[in-house]
Amino acid sequence: MTLIDGRPGDCFPLQDRGLHYGDGLFETLAVRDGRLLCWKEHFARLSAGCGRLGMACPPRDLLEDEARELATGIGRCVLKIILTRGRGGRGYLPPEPARPARIVACYPWPDWPEEFRAEGVIVRFCRTRLGMNASLAGLKHLNRLEQVLARNEWRDPAIAEGLMQDTQDNVIEGTMSNLFLISGQKLLTPDLDQCGVAGIIRRMVLTVAPALGLVTAIIPLSRDDLSAADEIFLCNSVIGVWPVRRLADRDYRPGAWTAKIRETLAKGGMIAE
Repeated sequence: MTLIDGRPGDCFPLQDRGLHYGDGLFETLAVRDGRLLCWKEHFARLSAGCGRLGMACPPRDLLEDEARELATGIGRCVLKIILTRGRGGRGYLPPEPARPARIVACYPWPDWPEEFRAEGVIVRFCRTRLGMNASLAGLKHLNRLEQVLARNEWRDPAIAEGLMQDTQDNVIEGTMSNLFLISGQKLLTPDLDQCGVAGIIRRMVLTVAPALGLVTAIIPLSRDDLSAADEIFLCNSVIGVWPVRRLADRDYRPGAWTAKIRETLAKGGMIAE
């Protein structure tokens, strides 16, 4: 089911700027037993993104009510919220006043193999690079063509994810996930100041890790850093935490630190296990 501006529907205006220019933002939430996981954090990111793009954000209660309407009675699903600047004429200049449009849609839970979570995933490097633009860095904006091109580089179902680099060879993220590596007792994740999506679960990992005994750092990471790591894992709101068991020509063992982080997030109700 899909709600468009609060009403059931499947048609969207052809004049919408989200369609013409990708002028908008989105959030993807996990729903477990009708509960919107990390709803507070998702809305905060959406609201902050609206501020950066100069868009009005719908009231939190309105979006939450619509999301719960779709999620009620469903054991597990994926909820997506899309917010655009709304209708506008031809040309890049946004209309004044702009009237944002919103879509709230419910999707079935992905049927990923259990081994992805338990044994880890096979990951590749993508040829497609992420453009560097500080004004858009961190945002979950609607312009996803880089990810579309990167994901189209492979069709092998055994490969679960592809890692993307920026134009200066820094490893930034997966096509749909954030990246962490562990070396000793250090937990490292890429700097997203110039590109990439600042994920909700990425933030949660950085929050819980120090209490587990890990020292965290946000720094530029290279392929060599990944090759030298003890453990690598990927995360987002839907996959939760996936250990990496193979990347390029190196095998990794799903490690104890990754397992502790996943267990902590699951017990805290931050990811759906």
